[in-house]
Amino acid sequence: MAQTQPQPQPQSPPQPLEGLTAIVTGAGRGLGRAEALELARLGAAVVVNDYGQPGRDGSGASSAGPAEDVAAEIRAAGGRALAHVGDVADHQQARALVQLAIDTYGRLDILVNNAGILRDRMVFSMTEDEWDSVIRVHLKGHFNTTRFAAAHWRERSKAAGGPVHGRIINTSSEAFLAGSAGQPNYAAAKGGIVGLTTSTALALAKYGVTANAICPRARTRMTEDVFAGFGEPTDGRLDPLAPEHVAPLVGYLAAPAAARVNGQLLVVHGGMVAIAERPRIAAKFDTAKEAFTFEELDELLTPYYAQRPPHETFAAGEVLALKHGS
Repeated sequence: MAQTQPQPQPQSPPQPLEGLTAIVTGAGRGLGRAEALELARLGAAVVVNDYGQPGRDGSGASSAGPAEDVAAEIRAAGGRALAHVGDVADHQQARALVQLAIDTYGRLDILVNNAGILRDRMVFSMTEDEWDSVIRVHLKGHFNTTRFAAAHWRERSKAAGGPVHGRIINTSSEAFLAGSAGQPNYAAAKGGIVGLTTSTALALAKYGVTANAICPRARTRMTEDVFAGFGEPTDGRLDPLAPEHVAPLVGYLAAPAAARVNGQLLVVHGGMVAIAERPRIAAKFDTAKEAFTFEELDELLTPYYAQRPPHETFAAGEVLALKHGS
C-alpha cells in the first residue's frame, strides 16, 4: 500500500514590516502605545521609548513601567520589542535611543516621533518655562531623534551605493492647522514639526528615506479633558476617538508600499484620513512704482481685506469639522 506523502503546509504571506526595526517615542501610553503595537503586528521589531512621567505636563519622576509594559505586551503576542526609558528632548539620550535600536537589531528603518507634553495657557498668561518646556519636548525631541536616524540612513545608503528603507512619521496636530487659542506653545511646536518634516523629506529623499507628518485626533491622557464631552460608545463599537484609528496609517506610512508618500501632512481620526494641501496664493499685488509705499499698499490691501470675512485667517478651522462619511 502506497504511503501518503505529507502535504506542504501553506505559508503565511510575509508581513509588510517583516525584518524592519522601528522606534516609537512616547509609546508607553495612548497613541504611541497603539502605534507600537500596530508596527509589531505588521512584523517590525520595536524599541518602545517612554520617559514614563505620570503628569501629562511632564511632571513627576520618570519610570520604566509604561515602556516595559508595552514591550512585554508585544513580546507576549509573539513580537520582538525592548523598552527604552529616556528623554528624547535630551540630545545624548536621543542618540542612545537610536544606537540601541541599531546595536540590538542591526539597523533602524522606521522612526515614529510621538512623545509630547501639554502646558496650556493663554498667550498673555504663559510663563517662559511653559513655553520652553513644550517647545523642547515636541520640536527639539523630534529633531534630536531625526538627526541621529538621518545620519544612520545616510551612512547605510553610502555603504549600499543606493537608496535604503527609511521612514519618519512625525506627529503634528490640528492645533497647528486650525489654531488653538489656549495652546500657543503647543500650536507653535506642532507647526515647527511640519516645517522640520518637509525640510527632512527633501534632504533625505535621495537616500530612499521619506518623512511625513500626521495630525491625529484621539482620546488619550493628553486630551481627556478636551474630549470629555464626547461620549464613548456603549454598544461595543470602537470609540471614534480611539488611538487604534490612527495606528494603521502609521503602519502604512512605515511600509515599502508608501515609498512615494513624502513630505505630506495627513489628518487622521475615527475611520478617516484627509490629505492636507499645501498653501495656495490667494492674491498677489505688484507695485506700479519702483518700490511700495504706505499709500499704495493702503490703496491695494485695505479694499481687499474689507471684502474678506473678518475672522478669516491663515488658520484652517474647517479641519475640525472633518469626520468619517462627510
